[in-house]
This record gives sequence, structure tokens and C-alpha cells, in this order.
Amino acid sequence: MQLAVSATTTSTGEAFQFWVLGTVAVIGALCTVLMKKAVHSALCLAGTMIILAVFYLANGAYFLGIVQVVVYTGAIMMLFLFVVMLVGVTAADSLQETIKGQRVWAAVCGIGFGVLLVAGIANASLKHFDGLKQANAGGNVEGLAALIFTKYVFAFEITGALLITSAIGAMVLTHRERTERAKTQRELSEQRVREGKHLPPLPAPGVYARHNAVDIAGLLPDGTPSELTVNQTLRGRGQIRDVSSEALSDLKALEQRSAERLGREEEAAK
Repeated sequence: MQLAVSATTTSTGEAFQFWVLGTVAVIGALCTVLMKKAVHSALCLAGTMIILAVFYLANGAYFLGIVQVVVYTGAIMMLFLFVVMLVGVTAADSLQETIKGQRVWAAVCGIGFGVLLVAGIANASLKHFDGLKQANAGGNVEGLAALIFTKYVFAFEITGALLITSAIGAMVLTHRERTERAKTQRELSEQRVREGKHLPPLPAPGVYARHNAVDIAGLLPDGTPSELTVNQTLRGRGQIRDVSSEALSDLKALEQRSAERLGREEEAAK
């Protein structure tokens, strides 16, 4: 009788943990959707996943909790975060819809999924609760494996097939089939000679510009920026820093003031 009562009741610590972490998880999920910057959305999603892992551990699902932290939060989300930070997402991205009516269909599908979810939860009933003692009798990993490969083996295999199909479909959609033979280096060099383009290697970024960053154009001997020294991708994003004569003069004046200030500090120290 005591075990049955303890299995159907919630302690004060469990209730406190659920309401505090559940609130933070819901806020993180909303911030994932509402944040304007992709990096901030990824961080909020990672925090929500960590809270889900805490819930798994608190309910005795130790394997799911560790997998949630190691695989989803530690691997997939961090990989996504690093890719976003390296590639960069600026406010200049195009917000034009490529598929007509996609927002309307997204809203309809979201509302439909919400109705199905609410209906499923409302019709759910639990008359007898046994807890996880029997499920974890031989170990949490062993019990989970027994359920996956016996009772839910078909659902597990179908889910795996869907994931593999989606991955292959993504690769097929992003793959570009060549319709002509790729030109060799010799052919490309001969083409540049015939067209009179820039024959030697392109100059490095930042040459004669007091800085060697890739987002700073190199300066020609007359002091004008060279368009050939910066990547066209950075130029298209508007991420090229100014290296004009005015900017260089401001930088020189700033360095001079810093040198004078440091000189005064050294004299005061003596």
C-alpha cells in the first residue's frame, strides 16, 4: 500500500523542480521561435534540451538523459551553433517567400498539430501507475533495449527508415549535377590569357592597409583600395571594413594619442 501511494503522489521537491524547470523550458522554447538572431535561438534551444535531460534523469530514464545531453545538446546543437557562428547570418538576408502561401500552410499545420496534441492528452487516462521499479529491474539500458527491439521494433525501424530517407532526400535536393566537363587548371589559365583577365595570383587581403584581416581590402601604391583583395561573398554581405584615407588617418591619430598617453604614464611611473 505504501509503494502504491508513493508511486501516485508527488513530493515537494519534485513539484518545485517541475514548475521551475518547466517554466524555464517553455520560455526557452518560445525564445527559440521568437528570437531574431539564429545564434540566440540555438542557445535557447540548447538550454531547453538540457532541461529535458534533467527531467529524464529525475524520472529514472538515465540512458535517455545522458543521450539527450551528449548527442542532441553536446553534438548536434553545438555543431549547428558553430556552423551559424562561422557562416554568419546577417539582417540583410532575404525575407521574401520562395513558396507562395507557405506561412498560411505553416499556420494551418501548426494549429492542426496543436488540436491533435490537445485531443490526445485530453483522452489519455492512467488508472494504474507502477513506477519505473519494474522497468528498471534489470537496468535502465537493458529495459529500454528490450522495449525497442520487442514491443516497439516496427515503430523503431519505420522511424529509422524515415530519417534515412529524409537525409538522402536532403542530399539529393542540394546536389548539383554537372552538365559539362570540369575545366582543368591549364584550360582555365589559357582562358584567362585569351580574355585578358588578371593573370597572376590575386593579392592577399589587407596588404598595405595596416591590417591583414580578410574583411579589409588591400591598398594599391596610390592608396586606393583594391577590389581584387576581398572575397565577393563578404562584399555581397556588406561586411567589408573601410580602409579609405579618412579611416587610416583616424586610426593613425588614435594610435598617436595612445602612444602619448602611454608615454605620460611611463613618465609618471618613473
